[in-house]
Amino acid sequence: MKLTRRTFCGALLVGGVAASRTGWANGPHTVVDMIGRRVDLPAAPKRIVLLEARDIVTMAMLVDDPAGRVVGWAAVDRIDSPVLQAELTGGHEIAVVGKQGPDTVSLEGIVGLEPDLVVSNFYMTPLGEDDLLVRRLRDLGIPVIFSDLATNAAPGDAARPGPQETLEAQMRMWGDVLDAAARADDYMAFYHRHLNRVRDCLKDAAPVTTYLEIQSTVSDCCWAAGTTVWGELLALAGGETLPGVTEAWYQKLQLEHLLSTPFDVYIASGGGWAAGGRPAIGPGLDAQEGREGLTRLIGRTGFSGLDAVRENRVYGIWTGLIASPPLNILFIECAAKWQHPALCAAIDPGETLAEINKRFMSTPIDGPLWVGLEG
Repeated sequence: MKLTRRTFCGALLVGGVAASRTGWANGPHTVVDMIGRRVDLPAAPKRIVLLEARDIVTMAMLVDDPAGRVVGWAAVDRIDSPVLQAELTGGHEIAVVGKQGPDTVSLEGIVGLEPDLVVSNFYMTPLGEDDLLVRRLRDLGIPVIFSDLATNAAPGDAARPGPQETLEAQMRMWGDVLDAAARADDYMAFYHRHLNRVRDCLKDAAPVTTYLEIQSTVSDCCWAAGTTVWGELLALAGGETLPGVTEAWYQKLQLEHLLSTPFDVYIASGGGWAAGGRPAIGPGLDAQEGREGLTRLIGRTGFSGLDAVRENRVYGIWTGLIASPPLNILFIECAAKWQHPALCAAIDPGETLAEINKRFMSTPIDGPLWVGLEG
């Protein structure tokens, strides 16, 4: 199926109608997935396989004990926090059916778990509904839905849904699958309120040029966020990516280019795995270790001469704030405060995280999810 803005928004609307009219109490259900496919599910899924383990974070926002419905998952390390991985399992044994690439996924491993639903994405099944794994599962009577979409359209292109539309569709799809439509709608109302607060504080503000680094390690430089996803979220926070960055997802820059390009703020990315000297930023980690990791990053060749470093506008985020779409609002709030500290002083991402944990997350996500050298 070719994705266009019209088909995407049409699928979003149809999914919303389906979620509001029917529930699992009425028997068989039709779910509209992220690429607009209408998939029939004979009963509420109780044995789900996630080919993208991070989807369990969204599930944890909508239902208690999400791991009780997950029998298998792949790409577990992309959760990027051993602490959160353990907490999300909730004491359940979840079989690993693949690692981080599509060639590692085991059809036999999936089928042996007798799932009633497999949730995939375009990274793990790159050909979408025409992917061999998807076709074989379908032939075996195992329904497959997609929890993300794939499009090469540039931001602003009429064919490309923005982050807000994408999140709305994802939450609606998962609310429908899990019979939690009201809770999904509640979260989207919460998200819109917080996004509108950011928009209000940034009204008429000029964008701030920011080096948002997607793969921050002391052994390598310089991976700049591209124009899609990371770049789009940065724009919602009143920023813009570095001049000269034209690639969609990320772009490898020469150190000379970075040093000769003026920018005001540096935001690094970290996680629970310290390979390559990444800053330790993520659930359950020590904030001081994260700050020490940032200090090591700005010790790389040439960084001491950057304006952002001299002015101490150096920050780091847990990659999950971008990789898990429902948590994007936390990145947007943090980046808005860092890029426009005077205009957005009243915004408190810590309070937002506390409210998310209290109202929505069945498995609360403990900080630190972001750190800074400022102050």
